Amino acid sequence: MTTIPTIDLVDALAAEYAEKSPSEILELALSQQGEIAISFSGAEDVVLIDMAHNLGKPFRVFSLDTGRLHPETYQFLETVRKHYGIQIEICFPEAAAVQQLVNEKGLFSFYQDDHKECCGIRKVQPLRKKLATLDGWITGQRKDQSPGTRTEIPVIQADPGFSGEGKQLIKYNPLANWSSADVWNYIRMMEIPYNPLHEKGFISIGCEPCTRAVLPNQHEREGRWWWEEATHKECGLHAGNLK
Repeated sequence: MTTIPTIDLVDALAAEYAEKSPSEILELALSQQGEIAISFSGAEDVVLIDMAHNLGKPFRVFSLDTGRLHPETYQFLETVRKHYGIQIEICFPEAAAVQQLVNEKGLFSFYQDDHKECCGIRKVQPLRKKLATLDGWITGQRKDQSPGTRTEIPVIQADPGFSGEGKQLIKYNPLANWSSADVWNYIRMMEIPYNPLHEKGFISIGCEPCTRAVLPNQHEREGRWWWEEATHKECGLHAGNLK
């Protein structure tokens, strides 16, 4: 195993692996010494799980349960767990924080206040707690997923949002250079599980109140937080993408 790259080596690794295949980038990530895990929620992440499974290396998977996911998403999580025979480490929000938000502002405050407060409690805080136990994480981010926030993501980066004092968290984005078509070609070719909501016009799937199907030729992120400005749609998990 190689060691976790220092900040001085991250940019060099990103340049070296910029044109390599997702499988090669994933193999590098899984070969790093330390605690590394795949973040799982959508179609891209199942592709990563399938690739990791085929590499034959040990790997960990975690997922955030906000308490507001679609029933189909919960069933999808269980399908993936059984299909690959893996443990999925589920991360939950702090019950007291959720209770306070709901008691003070109701169940749908994000339609008036924007989504950041709710996402902060239900997604960002649980993720921050999880990442504090890891040295690196692997995401399914793609450059073409968001016109305003993801077009410049590298395949390997020092995570600007979750690194702490004295600790450098490394973020691997093996699918950064893939398109949605690449992802779905892989899914069909390898016959791997996917969320059944995709068959109903959903592309980017998050919490049930904040996700809707998109029309033909709409960008996939238009189905997320559709009542807000279209080009800066991040829940906070990848806040480092925002300029």
